[in-house]
Amino acid sequence: MSIRTRLTITYTIILTLTLMVFGVALYTIQAQDTINSIKKDLLFSGNRFADATQKTSTRPLPPPNAGIIPPLPFDKFSGEQEFQFVSERELVRVLDMNGELIASPFGREGDELPLSQEGLSALQSQNEWWEIATVSDERMLIYSRTVLINDEARNIVQVARPLTERDRTLQSLATTLFIAGLLTVLIAFGIGWFLSGLTLKPIQKITQTAREIGEKRDFSQRVQHKGPSDEVSQLANTFNDMLSRLQDAFQKVEHALEMQRNFVADISHELRTPLTTLRGNLGLLRKNPPAPVDVQADILNDMVAESDRLIRLVNELLIMARADTGRNLASEPILVPELLEETCRQMQQIDPNIIFHQDISPALIIKGDRDAIKQILLIGLDNAIKHSKGEIQINAKSVGVEVEIHIKDQGDGIPADKLGHVFDRFYRGDEDTAIMPGFGLGLSIAKALVEKMGGSIHLESELLKGSDLMIKFPQNPWF
Repeated sequence: MSIRTRLTITYTIILTLTLMVFGVALYTIQAQDTINSIKKDLLFSGNRFADATQKTSTRPLPPPNAGIIPPLPFDKFSGEQEFQFVSERELVRVLDMNGELIASPFGREGDELPLSQEGLSALQSQNEWWEIATVSDERMLIYSRTVLINDEARNIVQVARPLTERDRTLQSLATTLFIAGLLTVLIAFGIGWFLSGLTLKPIQKITQTAREIGEKRDFSQRVQHKGPSDEVSQLANTFNDMLSRLQDAFQKVEHALEMQRNFVADISHELRTPLTTLRGNLGLLRKNPPAPVDVQADILNDMVAESDRLIRLVNELLIMARADTGRNLASEPILVPELLEETCRQMQQIDPNIIFHQDISPALIIKGDRDAIKQILLIGLDNAIKHSKGEIQINAKSVGVEVEIHIKDQGDGIPADKLGHVFDRFYRGDEDTAIMPGFGLGLSIAKALVEKMGGSIHLESELLKGSDLMIKFPQNPWF
């Protein structure tokens, strides 16, 4: 069962119960009010006729064997005005204390009004008595009371009024309440169905949007909701926010998959060249008759060079893999001038012709992994050495809450259209044949390590003037 159906049925049931309670209460109040009004009139009439009976000289009780004495008409029973002008709406009877009829409007036998034995006993005990009985196929409310003469109970006065009009009115009220309630419930059901559908429309849109996204994998779709700022609006906004995050995540996944495909393709390309060379050289060594000794020496030198190239590639891939997997790096205070001096000294041991011009502020301290930071500096210096045609400038200074390290070379620079790709994996651009070919992983490794330690790396370059590699780390002056 749908939410719309459940809401409509629940609303209808609540309304039906409310109308039932209201109808029963209204019917009960109306029934009680009308019966109380009739009782009030009968009390008034009963008291009048009781007073008139007290003023009337009643006939003496008959002897025991006198037989049945017929009742008297009111004009012979009493000369009091009350008995001469009896309302047509009321039935009046006068009884003796044994419940026998003494007087009626026309003095006819059979004019008795019903009186139960319980009622007669109550009247003989001088208590009034109310009773509803059927007289001539008509329901009547009968009021009976005792008439005292000289403090002695001598007569019983009965006053009755038909309940037909009241019953008809109550029946009409019940019918009206039932029909009106039924129509109200039906109309309310239709209105509730319409309003619940209108209220749940955004949820249907969310369902439809989710279905379309699942079928088309298009996370750019959004739920359009222009209603009030209620729970449904919050749901629509939350769903749209979730779609935005899913879209970003999906784009990142697609980008990562594309990067992975490119990475695998580049790795295959980089590995194929040295392996092909090694395989070809091995074939030459197995050639029969064997190659001359000097040719074999050249072949072995080529194989050693290609093996070294493979080792360098594998080492750089291992470093990149560790950076990608997010391995935990040490976090310790590092004195920047000391680390820069050590790194420059090691690079000069490799190539004594390198000239470093250092401008390093003292007491610069950063927090991070010493080996990782040294790896970053070695990558930056190695890049500068490959491309520089003069001295290399190394600057380090404090800027706000950061330490900036600049490595500037005097090379040919990098064109603007290629500058945005220098941190991409396996990107090398148009290399000079005089420069030792690399794998295009150095700056990618440096970027991954710097960002892992909360820093940033940026490269600026100008054609014919060289490049400036800027590395920033958060400063830790308290160590």
